[in-house]
Amino acid sequence: MVIAFIPSPSISYFQLGPVTIHIYALCLLTGIAAAWAIGLRRWRARGGSSENFETVLLWTIPIGILGARFYHVITHLGDYFGPTANQHWWAIWEGGIAIYGAIGFGALAAFLVARRHGVAFAALADSLAPGIAIGQALGRFGNWFNQELYGLPTDLPWALEIDPAHRVPGLEDYATFHPTFLYESVWNVLVAGALIWADRKFRLGRGKVFALYLALYGFGRIFTESLRTDYSYDVFGPLRFNAAVAMLICLAGVLALVLLTRLRPGRETEVDPLGETISSPIVDVMAAPDSATASAPAEDGSEQPGSD
Repeated sequence: MVIAFIPSPSISYFQLGPVTIHIYALCLLTGIAAAWAIGLRRWRARGGSSENFETVLLWTIPIGILGARFYHVITHLGDYFGPTANQHWWAIWEGGIAIYGAIGFGALAAFLVARRHGVAFAALADSLAPGIAIGQALGRFGNWFNQELYGLPTDLPWALEIDPAHRVPGLEDYATFHPTFLYESVWNVLVAGALIWADRKFRLGRGKVFALYLALYGFGRIFTESLRTDYSYDVFGPLRFNAAVAMLICLAGVLALVLLTRLRPGRETEVDPLGETISSPIVDVMAAPDSATASAPAEDGSEQPGSD
């Protein structure tokens, strides 16, 4: 018996004159706006310019959305092509995007545009990482309004009620399910907090914040994917394709973090030709002996205090 549950919204869209406004789209736009605002604030704190930030993101966002759609379509080919097709591959307003594609295509676009304008891509990715996690947390509420991408049946007090019309085949007799949208939203907020804490504590740079984001997000996504009931290719037995991708992302993030820590210590001091130069204490500490911060002999030939 279910004692308590989270109700699903009764609407997923509304009319504004002749225009249909999908609440899912509003959630995504809210997430994009949050990622932009948080990323811009962090980028300017790193010495970057608003001009180059806007230039990069005005290319990154639309290409990321197209990439999200492309990834979804190629992992659900039966829905768009062949005898079982029931959707149009170009109709993105009908739903169907994937964060994996958004991150991959968006990162590629950001890298190319940043390189063209002389912007340090790794520093920009580090600045954006916490905002991306918050944006994902907000965007996931679109799944709540659409009553989609929920988990297995459960009678936990925080179970999500799903209308009969939105239940997946084979689970029509169940009414409440794991709210995987909420699990992932909460996890993404925690990830954002961890990234900001680690960045402040260790003054991470040179792509290490983004690498940590990949590791943490991938780890959490493995858990939510293990609960979800929507269609996904199976690989290695019952392992869902998207869960396998999450494992690879997590592993890639961990490896990148380890390698960057060993091979590229410290933090950038110049990130944008239109911005400012920001001094970094950790760079000073880890600088080479011939750097400006290394101990130098006194003018009278005596050694400085603390030297051997």
